[in-house]
Amino acid sequence: MSGDVLAKIEEIVNGNGVVLFMKGDKDMPMCGFSGSVVRILDKLGANFISVNVLEDESIRSGIKNYTNWPTIPQLYVKGEFVGGCDIVTDMFSSGELKTLLEEKGII
Repeated sequence: MSGDVLAKIEEIVNGNGVVLFMKGDKDMPMCGFSGSVVRILDKLGANFISVNVLEDESIRSGIKNYTNWPTIPQLYVKGEFVGGCDIVTDMFSSGELKTLLEEKGII
């Protein structure tokens, strides 16, 4: 894994409040799991950027190495990895995600 790719990922993660690495983009998700996370973030009113891993294979494989997390989508808030679709969905259902976004000044 190229250090350049990991540096690029780190720059994206740390340079934006909320980042969703996903298949497709927030306007046109290309998988159901990515679409679910987009809908949750939209419902909470979170301003976020999406990174389409389908456009760059080095980012697609690099993000999995960056967090040692095997699946996409991956959500980051203020530089911290939150989780994938299942974790985000559970956190949304329990109210924990809303609390996290409020505490971090996102919503």
